[in-house]
Amino acid sequence: MSTRTIRHARAGTTEPAWVRWSLIGLALGLVFLFLLLPLAAVFTEALRKGLPAALEALREPDAWSAIRLTLLTAAVAVPLNLVFGVAAAWAVAKYEFKGKAFLTTLIDLPFSVSPVVAGLIYVLMFGAQGWIGPWLAERDIKIVFAVPGIILATVFVTFPFIARELIPLMQAQGTDEEQAAIVLGATGWQTFWHVTLPNIKWGLVYGVILCNARAMGEFGAVSVVSGHIRGQTNTLPLHVEILYNEYQSVAAFAVASLLALLALLTLLVKSLVEWRFERDQKAAAALPPERPIAAS
Repeated sequence: MSTRTIRHARAGTTEPAWVRWSLIGLALGLVFLFLLLPLAAVFTEALRKGLPAALEALREPDAWSAIRLTLLTAAVAVPLNLVFGVAAAWAVAKYEFKGKAFLTTLIDLPFSVSPVVAGLIYVLMFGAQGWIGPWLAERDIKIVFAVPGIILATVFVTFPFIARELIPLMQAQGTDEEQAAIVLGATGWQTFWHVTLPNIKWGLVYGVILCNARAMGEFGAVSVVSGHIRGQTNTLPLHVEILYNEYQSVAAFAVASLLALLALLTLLVKSLVEWRFERDQKAAAALPPERPIAAS
């Protein structure tokens, strides 16, 4: 066997070197053109008039209101999706029941429905001329064009992330450990806290990170239900749009740079979680197998 064949076998490919380097160069070029270059342009435009001008745009009352609303929306939507995601993943992965495939399809529904359509659904349901809009108006309950509508729309577009992250993980793990814990006398909650949760913790953290990133950056559904009321119902993405439409480009890019920094922070945390998960997997694989206890 030639040296070249051995090298290709170790690499898992049979293509010549120029093909591999061409593919790598193409991938790096696309990453630079469509990711790194636009990201650099955002920070360049934000600092075009200097750092004081960018910081001044972030200190405006409307910007602070958008920041607070964005954080509030994420703080409510992510825990709700956390509870739903764990419950849905538990039901799909651990039980067999009629309608299981239909439930899995419903979990994936926000991935296939446009966020704008999701926002219109909430307007149809809770708007002034909607199905239950008059009933809400009689009781002075505001959902559409108010904070509750923004939270509901965000929950809708983000709820698959945690569930879809946990379902394949829990299905791969099976139910052997849970059954063993129950046989040994553990209750349902004890089994969940001491057996299931430690096994899914990294997948759960990963799903929460993705869910939070989407919640803070959601535009389409929130734009429909918010009403674009400055200082009240504008999240950070909506505030960027308003500033840009008003030709306040430096302020718009300054706020956009804050969103970009949040995205970079999310990627950093995501990479750390993946690294910790891989390290734990390697450590578990390196442990010697347990010896069976010999009968006396």
